[in-house]
Amino acid sequence: MTLHKINKKIVGYKVLAKENAETAQPEAEQPSLESMNENLARPEVLLGSTYKIKTPQSEHALYITINDIILNQDTPHEERRPYEIFINSKNMEHFQWVLALTRLISAVFRKGGDATFLVEEMKAVFDPHGGYFKKGGVFMPSLVAEIGHAIESHMKHIGMIKPEKLSDHHQQLLDEKRREFEALHGESEGQAFPEQAVLCNKCSTKAMVLMDGCMTCLNCGESKCG
Repeated sequence: MTLHKINKKIVGYKVLAKENAETAQPEAEQPSLESMNENLARPEVLLGSTYKIKTPQSEHALYITINDIILNQDTPHEERRPYEIFINSKNMEHFQWVLALTRLISAVFRKGGDATFLVEEMKAVFDPHGGYFKKGGVFMPSLVAEIGHAIESHMKHIGMIKPEKLSDHHQQLLDEKRREFEALHGESEGQAFPEQAVLCNKCSTKAMVLMDGCMTCLNCGESKCG
């Protein structure tokens, strides 16, 4: 071993790696994903969809507009989320609570997190004066419930809620049951479901019929026989 005498003051040092060792490169900083939160600034332009609600309880329709914000745009994590909601109508009877409802729903949208719970909460609201049937036999327990259905349709459209769809085999069985029922009781004459059908508790559609001693919904497939 050769010894070297140091005659000068040490002012600095460094550890020498092996000659062929590659210099370590710092890891690239990963950009954080943008998520919905109440501090997110409102863009100048938002994408929107408008849904029309016409009930037999009023001569004027309601127009529900839901505006969406695009998060993580132009990335594999791009997603569309509702940011605000507006409800307009010539009918001023419900103006006060409709305005309050839109402000509360918009606040929930901007808060972030899973806002899909709004749908079930609103669809469960019943009007003490009674609900009404929509075209196609769908029962609406209240105007609030129908607004909830409109929000649900929008959330399905942008991918927040995955729609439940019957399998081809299940749908084929329901179609066969309907043909058998109509052969016994007559055709529906342009109606969505047979006139003798009763309300289904699962999908709130007047589409449940008695076949082979079992109540079966021709809309959602719900069966009292399991």
